[in-house]
Amino acid sequence: MLSFGCDYNKGAHRKILERLLETNEVPTAGYGMDAYCDEAKEKIKRQCQNPDAEVHFLVGGTQSNQIVIDALLTKYQGVIAAETGHVSTHEAGAIEFTGHKVLAMPHTDGKLMPDTVEHYLKNFYEDANHDHMVFPGMVYISHPTEYGTLYSLQELERLSAVCHEYEIPLYLDGARLGYGLMSRGTDVTLADVARLCDVFYIGGTKVGALCGEAVVFTHRNTPEHFLTTVKQHGALLAKGRLLGIQFDALFTDDLYFEISRHAVEMAELLKDVFREKGYPFFIESPTNQIFVILENQKMEAIKKQVEFGFWEKVDEDHTVVRFVTSWATTSEEIEGVRALL
Repeated sequence: MLSFGCDYNKGAHRKILERLLETNEVPTAGYGMDAYCDEAKEKIKRQCQNPDAEVHFLVGGTQSNQIVIDALLTKYQGVIAAETGHVSTHEAGAIEFTGHKVLAMPHTDGKLMPDTVEHYLKNFYEDANHDHMVFPGMVYISHPTEYGTLYSLQELERLSAVCHEYEIPLYLDGARLGYGLMSRGTDVTLADVARLCDVFYIGGTKVGALCGEAVVFTHRNTPEHFLTTVKQHGALLAKGRLLGIQFDALFTDDLYFEISRHAVEMAELLKDVFREKGYPFFIESPTNQIFVILENQKMEAIKKQVEFGFWEKVDEDHTVVRFVTSWATTSEEIEGVRALL
């Protein structure tokens, strides 16, 4: 069975596993208060070119989104997001579970555009009844988006400027950040993300780690008693070293960027296969997510031998499906798809 269902369908990069074994019997303090976590944080800060950054390791993407958003918002505020954003669609109401509303906005190819945000904020404060409404307390974006698309540097700069004008934080979900940074033609770097966002996270779960995300507050703006908030949400890992060791390995010798680049290269090869076979794309994604339109009959035939994800219906006879490459995708798997098609 060829597996292209997601980018976390295999365990972890061997260098991470080797490092976990090497350090396995070294005793450390708990809850991330250990030398491995400290070293990983310093490496991330150097890559961000931001010595003032504060790094916190959390266990997963949904937990990171819920905790960061809940910690930054007051009880009468909500979070602005694209209607296709992960917090709007695929997190089972985790944000609303904390008592905060997701204020869903229209999108362009999965992106929340600066003009959309500015127009919403302007109209909100011009409404004489806004004290009776949910206040927009922050802006959430993901890079790459749910459609695998990317913000340009200019779009990020505009979003950042709008947020600063209205004095609300800009939060970037980086579950697949490595794949965005290594995409061909992108003009956004990790240093740009750290400069323009108030908080973001570097995804490990989908980029070679067993689990874990590195949340980065960029302006010494970590909410007060953040560790306590993490524990209240049930997301404080007693053996926090497990997260620090993984990120230390990922940010040694540019491993994070190397394996991210590999996934994008595999995605480009897979897109070439679909083009050769005459399959149309639903959207042109420059990252590791590929959205292909299949006839339903063909979809049913090939899913017996290859795993992919349902995305949405086009019409009664066609469906958009998603193929995802990862740090672990091989050229042999790409050739397997070619042979199958």
